[in-house]
Amino acid sequence: MVQVKRKNQGEFLVSIEEGDSHTEHIVRIDDSYYQYLTNNQMSREELVETSFAFLLRKEPPESILPAFDLRVISRYFPDYEEKMRSQRG
Repeated sequence: MVQVKRKNQGEFLVSIEEGDSHTEHIVRIDDSYYQYLTNNQMSREELVETSFAFLLRKEPPESILPAFDLRVISRYFPDYEEKMRSQRG
């Protein structure tokens, strides 16, 4: 289960519980990248949640960085931006 809590405009706390595993992650997203990925077709919380669903299909929660900017995901997974842009309304 993934829970996303907004800390401020561009920062979120993400908690992941899977079986006996519990991890927490601080995620940042700036306005321009948010606009690029979503074109305002989903909320920031939805983008973060969708991004973590993407990550969890690729790796276990323990492998996800404890704190990062969403832009970093595409360095590890080049298909990330295309997948997120296809999710928008």
